Amino acid sequence: MTGVILTLNAGSSSIKFALYGAGDMPVLEASGMVDAIGPEARLVLKPEGGDKGATALGRTDHVTGVTAILNALDPLLSGRPVLGVGHRIVHGGPEIDGPRVLDTALLDHLATLQPLAPLHQPHNLAAVHAARAAFPDAIQVGAFDTAFHRGHPRVHDQFALPRRYYEKGVRRYGFHGLSYDYIAGLMARDAPDLARGKVIVAHLGNGASLAGIDNGRSISSTMGFSALEGLCMGTRPGQVDPGVLLYLMKEEGMGYEDLTRLLYKESGILGLSGISHDMRELLASDAPEAEEAIAYYCTRLAREIGAMAAVLGGVDALVFTGGVGENAAPIRARALEGLGFLGLELDGERNARNARAIHSGKVPVLVLPTDEEQVIARATLSCLG
Repeated sequence: MTGVILTLNAGSSSIKFALYGAGDMPVLEASGMVDAIGPEARLVLKPEGGDKGATALGRTDHVTGVTAILNALDPLLSGRPVLGVGHRIVHGGPEIDGPRVLDTALLDHLATLQPLAPLHQPHNLAAVHAARAAFPDAIQVGAFDTAFHRGHPRVHDQFALPRRYYEKGVRRYGFHGLSYDYIAGLMARDAPDLARGKVIVAHLGNGASLAGIDNGRSISSTMGFSALEGLCMGTRPGQVDPGVLLYLMKEEGMGYEDLTRLLYKESGILGLSGISHDMRELLASDAPEAEEAIAYYCTRLAREIGAMAAVLGGVDALVFTGGVGENAAPIRARALEGLGFLGLELDGERNARNARAIHSGKVPVLVLPTDEEQVIARATLSCLG
């Protein structure tokens, strides 16, 4: 009897999961998520080839959410052992450049990185501990968002601070690495000529970043030391003059907790609009504040695409992925309005229906769904040997 692999992707307000048969390659059997963690959480489960079902969970945290997932999947296991549980871990620090078996010593080390990713790392690790308790004989494997970006040229990793801080780990790490890993692999399979070139990938979701990839290797990312830098996001501001933070500390009396709440939970398109962090709601709104937030979001996105093209020395393809990147045609259109000089031009009809190829200019512009769970499953399978 063959075993199975379970993947857990724990974010700040949700836990995505998937169940795979453990063969030569992982074969998807079911997927879903615990959404809206808090007082009105619900579990969505979709067996492969079956219909999606939703179950109200009531008040749920990350630990009880994992328990609900395991209970929902139990009928699908059919007595098969869980050989490995793969976890998305946002931050692996400067040394980890690939998947790792999560033993106690490594988990203790990863806990020290929680201040670098406070929205994600604690929840990632809580899911690991819950899975270890549920499946004590299974291998627990971490797939790291930062790993894809290890090996950047130093000029794209360091800040212009005294050198001693770089040695202490104050550097640009880059995130969304599992998504970029999947897209790079997908392109290598389906468009190998493009994959060998200079590709800008825009991962746009509630979190958002760009990666500049040359011949499958990450060269630079808009996210840096934390998941705050770069593009405007759902509740995070992206690039901010550090002087603003000094001003808020001195003139507004804001301390660490105040700034953390402001930067991680109250800013981005939520702060700009005062309406929502959800791009779908802003696109449907007639409020001038919604339009102002969208305009800012698209302007920063265009600016960073241009900057990444300069870093790469050109662009052979642009890829949109993530919830906003895959589904928000107006955002793609507005962001690329002024980038025709880079050869980035859209076909309006294909863009409106979220086609795979949406360009009319000389540079391919693609919309490719990402699959972080598949990357986690492959990482887990590799550690099973």
